[in-house]
Amino acid sequence: MTHGTLLPPASDATTRRTGAAGLAAALAAASDGWLDLVEYRTASRWTHLLPAADAAAVLDASLHAELADAQVWLLSWLPDQGTPLHDHGTSAGAFAVVHGTLAERVVAGRDGVRETAADLTPGRVRHFGPHYVHQVTNTGLAPAVSVHVYTPGLSWMNTYAIEDGALRRTGTERAGVDW
Repeated sequence: MTHGTLLPPASDATTRRTGAAGLAAALAAASDGWLDLVEYRTASRWTHLLPAADAAAVLDASLHAELADAQVWLLSWLPDQGTPLHDHGTSAGAFAVVHGTLAERVVAGRDGVRETAADLTPGRVRHFGPHYVHQVTNTGLAPAVSVHVYTPGLSWMNTYAIEDGALRRTGTERAGVDW
């Protein structure tokens, strides 16, 4: 009889969240290698898809395999810029705050909605599964920067509103196209 370590399949959402969180934390720690790419726009938050090769260039080689199924986005947020209430389609992921403070509002439950809120400061990492519904906003006075990792790559996000105590989908945004 052979004994070995059983690993969950790569498609397991928990594994994807853990890998994404590790990548987001590592990319935040290595921000000196990509921070010069960040821009700020007054009309809306700035987003940039970081090519896997550019992400690999700033990461330890031991993390390169994690990038194979991941997609990395850099975002900047001027004061009062934010997202609508949204999920991440079929993607799990994580994001890390690099500069500034971002306020996160999390909504759970389709009926009987429950809400929580937290201020996320540099170094904070949030990981989530594909059905995680949240809103992120820069409520501070200074610009903020964050790095987001999605597995599989982010294709779309559903947007939501809370009506009569229930979460209602209001639309779908294509990643990098509609925002």
